[in-house]
Amino acid sequence: MRKYVIQPGDTLSKIAYRNNVRIDDIVRNNHHLPSKDSYLSIGDFLSIPEPHTTKQIHSKENHIACHNEYGWRELEDDRERLGVSIYQKKIGWSRLGKPIWLFRVGKGKKRICYSGTWHGNEWLNTWLLMKFLMEIERKYRNHESWHHVNIRAVLDEEVTLYFLPLVNPDGAELVQEGLQRTHSFFDEIHTINEGFHCYKHWSANAAGVDLNHQWPAGWKRESDTSPQRPFPRHYGGEAPLTEPETRAVYQLTMEEEFDIVLAFHSQGEEIYWGYQHLEPPESRAMAEKLAKASSFRAVQTADSSAGYKDWFIKEFRRPGFTIETGVGQNPLSITSAARIWITTVPLLLETLTWG
Repeated sequence: MRKYVIQPGDTLSKIAYRNNVRIDDIVRNNHHLPSKDSYLSIGDFLSIPEPHTTKQIHSKENHIACHNEYGWRELEDDRERLGVSIYQKKIGWSRLGKPIWLFRVGKGKKRICYSGTWHGNEWLNTWLLMKFLMEIERKYRNHESWHHVNIRAVLDEEVTLYFLPLVNPDGAELVQEGLQRTHSFFDEIHTINEGFHCYKHWSANAAGVDLNHQWPAGWKRESDTSPQRPFPRHYGGEAPLTEPETRAVYQLTMEEEFDIVLAFHSQGEEIYWGYQHLEPPESRAMAEKLAKASSFRAVQTADSSAGYKDWFIKEFRRPGFTIETGVGQNPLSITSAARIWITTVPLLLETLTWG
């Protein structure tokens, strides 16, 4: 048994993975932890049991597997490992000053944008998009096909891919790590959460604004049926595009004028493809192809407005899709990652054929 001092960014699953022990074993040896869902306090001590030497508890062989929470720290680590063929740019900053990263790959005429983790408790989509990007880069470099898609030919000749994998880094951090008492905005965020110390349900950014209810596409109607003050979810702000995260995505979209956007969420394995019947005729057939590739269900509209996909369709009259990748209550368990990967990668690869 050894003592470990908790560092910024630590969670039980990250510590367990690094030390090749089970989360349950850590909880069992630290009676101040009520459960394996406990948040950790920076500077506190944990007793770490001896690692398992007979077999690997957490297999590191699969470079795609999701072993623990994936947030802005993990994105920064993976970003440093990307090859030179991936263009990187900070397009803006979150409320708490974390970078909003854009990654771009390909030379083709058709511009496709993927975005994820609009909601803090849907962080598995950041992992999904980053691992897909890294695998795309690896196969491009090695001249490999993927499910019969010639990656190099598609990226050189057909499409350019834009990735915004972590739109809401502050929200994801709250969900994964909780709120430290030393946080500079502890009082404000704690008040929005009505005094509760659990943030697993948190969707909003650090100001309590839902970034997918911030868009000028039926914003007033959506606002009238949503919370009227900063809240962990669904509050659309005092007006559209008040938040630095949404303004950064707005500016990028207006500059690049994407041909297609796909906004990734994680609730229901559905594909929403319409908005107020303003979508172009080809959207239905494209959604049906995505549904066939993934086994998801294509649905024309959801009973909501003010989302990024809604605004994109309204503004550009081009295909926009909200992709719901998961099943269950957010935040989905890390064990959901395998199903999300297996079902969603064929969908992502289907979009590469739209050059």
